[in-house]
Amino acid sequence: MDGNGSARQDSQDPQDSQDSQDSGLLTEARKLLPDVVALRRRIHRNPEVGAHLPRTQQAVLEAIDGLGLTVTLGRQLSSVVAVLDTGRPGRTLLLRADMDALPQQENTGLDFASQVPGVMHACGHDAHTAMLVGAARLLSARRDRLAGRAVFMFQPAEETGGGALPMIEEGLLTLADGTAVDAAFALHINARNETCTVHVRPGTQYAAADLVRITVRGRSGHAAGPHRVLDPVPVACEIVQALQTMITRTVGIFEPAVLTITTIRAGSAFNIIPETAELSGTYRTLSEASRRTVREGIARVAGGVAAAHGMTADIELPEGYPTVQNDPAFTALVRRAAAAALGPSRVHELPHPTMGGEDFSYVLQRVPGAMVFLGACPPGSVPGTVPDNHSDRVLYDEEALAAGVALHCAVAEDFLRGGGSGSERESEGGESANAARPSG
Repeated sequence: MDGNGSARQDSQDPQDSQDSQDSGLLTEARKLLPDVVALRRRIHRNPEVGAHLPRTQQAVLEAIDGLGLTVTLGRQLSSVVAVLDTGRPGRTLLLRADMDALPQQENTGLDFASQVPGVMHACGHDAHTAMLVGAARLLSARRDRLAGRAVFMFQPAEETGGGALPMIEEGLLTLADGTAVDAAFALHINARNETCTVHVRPGTQYAAADLVRITVRGRSGHAAGPHRVLDPVPVACEIVQALQTMITRTVGIFEPAVLTITTIRAGSAFNIIPETAELSGTYRTLSEASRRTVREGIARVAGGVAAAHGMTADIELPEGYPTVQNDPAFTALVRRAAAAALGPSRVHELPHPTMGGEDFSYVLQRVPGAMVFLGACPPGSVPGTVPDNHSDRVLYDEEALAAGVALHCAVAEDFLRGGGSGSERESEGGESANAARPSG
């Protein structure tokens, strides 16, 4: 099916049969595709923002009912944690999907577009949730092939609030019997890459995503007499420009950093110079050193520019998500599993990290694992030319959802079988994963 719900004629790509070493897994995932798509569209029509997603939580609970999973609901937020226990000793793998939407008006024209004004699934979390439900169904049906446990993490508040942290506080990474999660995996859909392709990268995958809030304080008065007041508006504009110069002159070109001011708020009428002007935005960095440099630079420049004009600036720089660090050994397992399930030609290595942010970083700070991208460029479109995540016009090829289900299952089966036979695979997926776990 394409992003508008029409049936695709190429659901069985000849390349799959040529490349795939486990075409059975992808075939089984495709059998589930109608139900996966239906769930995605149900969630898409009824998007919810933030930590409390009662309708989305209910949709997930209904979809996994009857699978024999042990289900725990969140106390601080409407999360769902479902555990598949094979009854045989082995390792424990966490698979994660985020569920929240964005405060954004949808303009896709889809027949299943959002029915909630000003709220939209513009980052694919509806697809993530539906794919993980599909994986739960498929792994439950194949549990006789596995040992150990699979933990399905359905998470609210990824876009705002860092919902992964309260889930960790509530015991996400330690099961009721004291068993600890050994590794974690997540995927993120996007429309810019060719559909059904997987993009992996060991090491840094996502940037640290921190916040900027600056309030320039002047002195209000009549717009006809700016010389008698302290106008914060031009000072705020000057700060925006000065911050961009600061980035280029204090951060090395081989240490990427992005600083973007996204909102400017000031004033109430055309003839009143306001008392304050408020700026907000974000800065993204890939190392702690550049993160510190940018943070210190924002405070220095904003305060200095305001002071140069006889004003003050209140500067808040709340820390956001840390960098996402993919464990190299686990990433190698993911690459191998993706090639087996989807075909080697569909697996690509990312040439560089993305400057986006992800709170899956909190999970990967505690257990080894990886996050990858799943391409879902709409049929008939050229990859890299279409609206992508966080656009009010983003569309995804729904055929890619079957690839996502198969990928979740392939990673789980590889890991829960011990990473395959042989010492090299055991080291890649097992011993090194456990060795990478923090001790306390």
